[in-house]
Amino acid sequence: MPFLPVFLWTDILIFLLLAVITAGILYLHNKPHLRAPWIMVMQRKRGVISVIILLSYVFIGVLDSLHFRLALAPQQDKQQHYSTEVLSVLDWLVTPIRTQVEKTYSAPFATRLFVKEMQVGQSGQLEYSYPRLRYSGQHLQSENEKWADVTKIIVNSTLQATLFTLLLISFYLLYKSFRYQRKPMAEIKRLLKGESEFPVRTFYLMVFLLSWLCLTLIMLSQHYHVMGTDKVGQSVLYQALKSIRTGLAIGTLTTLVMLPLAILLGISAGYFRGWIDDVIQYIYTTLNSIPGVLLIAAAVLMLQVYMNTHPENFATIAERADIRLLFLCLILGVTSWTGLCRILRGETLKLREAEYVLAARSLGVGSFKILHRHILPNLMHIVLITVVLDFSGLVLAEAVLSYVGVGVDPSMISWGNMINSARLEMAREPVVWWSLTAAFISMFILVLAANLFADVVRDAFDPRMQKAR
Repeated sequence: MPFLPVFLWTDILIFLLLAVITAGILYLHNKPHLRAPWIMVMQRKRGVISVIILLSYVFIGVLDSLHFRLALAPQQDKQQHYSTEVLSVLDWLVTPIRTQVEKTYSAPFATRLFVKEMQVGQSGQLEYSYPRLRYSGQHLQSENEKWADVTKIIVNSTLQATLFTLLLISFYLLYKSFRYQRKPMAEIKRLLKGESEFPVRTFYLMVFLLSWLCLTLIMLSQHYHVMGTDKVGQSVLYQALKSIRTGLAIGTLTTLVMLPLAILLGISAGYFRGWIDDVIQYIYTTLNSIPGVLLIAAAVLMLQVYMNTHPENFATIAERADIRLLFLCLILGVTSWTGLCRILRGETLKLREAEYVLAARSLGVGSFKILHRHILPNLMHIVLITVVLDFSGLVLAEAVLSYVGVGVDPSMISWGNMINSARLEMAREPVVWWSLTAAFISMFILVLAANLFADVVRDAFDPRMQKAR
């Protein structure tokens, strides 16, 4: 085989989560009363914008979760050997920006290094100047042509993105014309006036912006370092793309650990009360009294000691970093379920006294059936909103933990490690600002989209908002 598939633990859990989400979508498709709030989400412009941005991040994260090892040249023993470097489909797709490594720092779109070096000039004498980069701007006849070339590439990508969007709109108009037996011009007028149940114009605007951004980055990165390079000459754009999977893994896998604990203990404490409520309150009060950073630091350091004393259990550096990422998700999940548990306990105390619950109890319905049919469905909107908001907090938590040195493995690219490495860069003169800026923008867009999505979901599941509509 030309490659050997590699299945990391986080990859397996990520695809398991995607399978569960897909099954949930199929289940909702056949339940009109459950599907109605999600239709309301997609009828809001903020909902469409946030969903498209989140799906873009998820798509990149999924591509970066398909790992493999390339086959090496045949040896004398005629056995097939594979490289120790674990790559992903994303690495394969962005091979140019992954392999085009410079000597050290270079600014975005620069054609020369950021620092001066002693080099031989055109006259044959030594001079102290900024050397040319090996990959950026090498196709230019003169460095003065750089910005004209960049403008030409952007105009070309804009035209291609516009053509792609118009092609999608044409297929949409043809479909609507054949489906409802309307004239194409009538459908065009409806589209321009926004006379649709869903914000179609917003959708195509986002499609244009995303296609324009992708095409522009692809075309520019073939000739320039769009976001510059770091201390070892690696593309900052490549680091920002690779950090997406780490952020998504922290936010989603931690949720898998947190949700069962929060739902089970929170509902049990609120419904059964008595000594069960006292024990559960004692557990989460004790956890809250211990600083979470200390628990995380202690657990990560214990795992680090184990990995250092048992290196034979990890065949590659990627497996070692993956175990640390998985362990970090477990610790964050164990320490972050208390907030949702407290909220669910309070809501369950209120719901257990509702008339329909009292009626079910008086008719002899069992406690677990009441919890399943009456209590849990009326708490799911709180669970959804809290999970999305916690996702944003967990993405930011990874950055903070990596900054203080107890986050993901240093060999794993993440926004936290990018910010951590930018500490000394910001103290330089002149300042190396692009690594911190790239990490901040990437993380800001993801967190903002998640918060907007949570806001729209809250409105859609709020009965008062549904009555207002």
